[in-house]
Amino acid sequence: MSDLQDTNRRAILKTGAAAAATLPIAGFAQAGGSDEIKVATVGCGGRGRGATAQTLNVPGTKLVAVADAFRDRAEEAVSSFRQQYADKVDISADRIFDGFDGFRGAIDAADVVILTTTPGFRPQHFEYAVQQGKHVFMEKPVATDAPGIRKVLEAAKKADEKGLKVVCGLQRHYQPSYIETLAKLKEGIVGDINYGQVYWNSSGVWVRPRVEGMTEMEYQMRNWYYFNWLCGDHIVEQHVHNIDVMNWFKGGPPVKAQGMGGRQVRVGKDYGEIFDHHYVEFTYADGTVLNSQCRHQKGALNRVTEIIGCQGGKAYPGRIVDAAGKTVWRHRSKDKTSPYQIEHNELYRHIRENKPINNAYYTAASTMTAILGRMATNSGQEIKYADALAKGLSIMPKSFAWDADPGPKPGKDGLYPCAIPGKTKVMS
Repeated sequence: MSDLQDTNRRAILKTGAAAAATLPIAGFAQAGGSDEIKVATVGCGGRGRGATAQTLNVPGTKLVAVADAFRDRAEEAVSSFRQQYADKVDISADRIFDGFDGFRGAIDAADVVILTTTPGFRPQHFEYAVQQGKHVFMEKPVATDAPGIRKVLEAAKKADEKGLKVVCGLQRHYQPSYIETLAKLKEGIVGDINYGQVYWNSSGVWVRPRVEGMTEMEYQMRNWYYFNWLCGDHIVEQHVHNIDVMNWFKGGPPVKAQGMGGRQVRVGKDYGEIFDHHYVEFTYADGTVLNSQCRHQKGALNRVTEIIGCQGGKAYPGRIVDAAGKTVWRHRSKDKTSPYQIEHNELYRHIRENKPINNAYYTAASTMTAILGRMATNSGQEIKYADALAKGLSIMPKSFAWDADPGPKPGKDGLYPCAIPGKTKVMS
């Protein structure tokens, strides 16, 4: 059950959102004796707004600061929060921060911080939040390269030393159908796990075209999904959810990976350097193999799910079948609380009850697994997890400023080069 082992699972499933509402807020010592928990959001895009709304749904929380690289996005978010949560937003103009260092001011102003910028910045922001003694909710993935993962793991250890609570946005860990499916598999209902198949195949996401006058840094940050240093490629940014399920059910990450991928359909000036398809074969220590597919191609088959193959059948999210395909168990619950909300409820419950919780370790491991998959497809090589974590190259810019060099550069035709399997180097 990973991070939920220290909680009463049945209570979570029965009470859902009500759990947070019934707990005394006055026990929160770091709120300076007040029953109010001050929250700051760093990263005001769509996920930042969603995560902030879920935190503000928890009684006793108040948003006191925001930060975003772009001033316009920070101000738009504050306006939206004020309309939706008027009595829970207390943000003066001097607590709206922007630029590359704005995160510091926002984090300093709060008791709990929500880290929802583009993933490349997560290690730096998490490290600072822990340094400043703040509890953290941070979105997945938590890095885009191996050096970033190493930084997150070091910060996670320090968070434990300080008694800080950390919850991460791999929300399936808080989804009753997944929790109960794992519990049933552990009971041996269809035997041991011996393979897995996971998918994130879709038509892709938004594109933000270049606007005249933008520096290369600003353009890449506005169109961040298409640059590895910012997003990690869609195998890291999205498919980490499905890969994480297999890691969770197996009790840890794989030992090696090999695969293939490329850019076949999604080619153009606005699509940066990422691949539009990846296929990876991950192998776990006991020989179990996970076959992983992710694709961003319009008009192709869409599929986002996980299949866990066992000796005597298969497990799907919330359903288990035997070898003949007959359903032998199905999750049934009247509680429809969103797992996105449950993860925030649990963060504040652990804060108020001063119980340990730190999702950073498994989120870092699953993020690293997805990075390993990208390294395997980019290079065309079989790579060991331990080697990738220890020797994976940094893909982050050397400095951050609007006129700084972000790294990737378009050619004379306006297209960004992408990795070439068999030639691209991914490790030192």
